[in-house]
Amino acid sequence: QVQLVESGGGLVQAGGSLRLSCAASGRTFSSVVMGWFRQAPGKEREFVTAISGSGSTTVYADSVKGRFTISRDNDKNTVYLQMNSLKPEDTAVYYCAGNPYTVVQNPRLYIYWGQGTQVTVSS
Repeated sequence: QVQLVESGGGLVQAGGSLRLSCAASGRTFSSVVMGWFRQAPGKEREFVTAISGSGSTTVYADSVKGRFTISRDNDKNTVYLQMNSLKPEDTAVYYCAGNPYTVVQNPRLYIYWGQGTQVTVSS
């Protein structure tokens, strides 16, 4: 089992930046693919980005490519999401998630989930 706890959400103006963190405990962190998802009110949960266990492979949704960066520190059992040039449409609850399989966008394949952290971008 892997327990995930997100932090770093908050309120920011459009064009600003936030850095989310997700601390993991449990099984060997470096063997777990980590991803970030988000869910806005009234919308389905959507994929944002994912990173392989070693950090060598990353995938981004088109909507955040060039603005968001995922990274991980396996010594600290933590994955990060640096969000720059934020837009009001980035407003959502952001969840970190993990799976022991591969870098994928399908949330159904992620078996570990955090509780979520709210990100609100004002215009």
